[in-house]
Amino acid sequence: MKEIAKLAPDVREQLLYHWPFWARPEQLPPAGAWATWLVLAGRGWGKTRTAAEWVRSVVCGDTPLQGGKYGRLALIGETAADCRDVIVEGESGVLNVHPKAFRPAYEPSKRRLTWPNGAVATLYSGEDPDQLRGPQHDAAWADELAKWRYADQAWDMLQFGLRLGDDPRQIVTTTPRPIEIIKQLMADPSTVTTRGVTTENRFNLSEKFIKRITARYEGTRLGRQELSGEILDDVPGALWTRRGLDDCRIAAGAKLPDMARVIIGVDPATADPNRAFPEEGAETGIIGAGLGIDGRGYTLGDYSCRLGPMGWARRAISAFDLLQADVVVAEANQGGAMVEAVLRAERPLLPVILVHASRGKVTRAEPIAALYEQGRVSHVGTFAALEDQMVLFTPAGIEGDTTADRVDALVWAYTELFPSIINRPRADDEERRRASQVHGRSSITGY
Repeated sequence: MKEIAKLAPDVREQLLYHWPFWARPEQLPPAGAWATWLVLAGRGWGKTRTAAEWVRSVVCGDTPLQGGKYGRLALIGETAADCRDVIVEGESGVLNVHPKAFRPAYEPSKRRLTWPNGAVATLYSGEDPDQLRGPQHDAAWADELAKWRYADQAWDMLQFGLRLGDDPRQIVTTTPRPIEIIKQLMADPSTVTTRGVTTENRFNLSEKFIKRITARYEGTRLGRQELSGEILDDVPGALWTRRGLDDCRIAAGAKLPDMARVIIGVDPATADPNRAFPEEGAETGIIGAGLGIDGRGYTLGDYSCRLGPMGWARRAISAFDLLQADVVVAEANQGGAMVEAVLRAERPLLPVILVHASRGKVTRAEPIAALYEQGRVSHVGTFAALEDQMVLFTPAGIEGDTTADRVDALVWAYTELFPSIINRPRADDEERRRASQVHGRSSITGY
């Protein structure tokens, strides 16, 4: 900045409004032939400035009176007030990103911006789709589309009117929410999607704001959506919801009660002989969980991995040591002898309980989900990959093309910690540990 201060006043002003100099690479328009530039990013990332600068770049020529690529724009906000306060008059809005000579005239009563070169932008509200019925445009900026009251209807009307010129384009800036129009846009081959998190713009934000907002919301559903720009969806009927997980979450590093018992649950990956590299195959779920002396369950760590048998065995034993666990509970349906052999090859006296699944995944998972619903289990910190699987787990199985390796490992751990939730006799803890060490295995069926 000291070097900039040495420049002549007119040069400084030119540099001040030279957006490519100040912008981060991801804030500049993507190359190629696209119809929609979808910017999904957290609060404070710079979405408004990015879109306002794109509007200036496509409307203005090299001189105030020279035309740009587009001349009939639609600017749509969540409400009429947002159009005025954010899109037009905001600190990063259209008026403030223009040098004085290029700045458009704003006529609030007409909902209109008019540039010196004759280009016109009309303001619309996502609350009133009919405003967009009829007008024609060659470019558009849709701000906070995911929050529009009538998102589908207003978006459809905008698309019907975006028909002027040879290459109509639009930019969409929004903090993501799991609505259908956002999913459709992301799947559209004519859309280029830019993702971003709040902290990417930390040099332009208050340090106190970053610390406060991170401490309060990092890892929560709201934080992952509003700060990290993630699209988080709860599947109807899922056994777990993100809100439910958040409600019982404990911050990482918080003081916990002493643990009466700690379990490492392991769901070994099924070997695929067609894969040359095991790290490309399915995951082995490895979850650490404890039962506090307060009677509550605590999910302590997710150590899942894509490694071959010896690799995941070492990872499970490392988790066992780190959490000072009592026993490793591993599913043995897939190669039971191998599961035991690889663990004992790494540590011969490792306490191991092998379990055989005689019931389906959902049947095993439902009692554990009930513990969560009753508020008897807390995640200590955030386990994003595990939680992403949990909220897709429904009575019909897991949604989408993901797997349930981590959830299965979690279920094995908590089934061992809370034996009363399942209908089977259970040996004394000490007897089970002695059986796993002295006799080499304790094989329990009926889960």
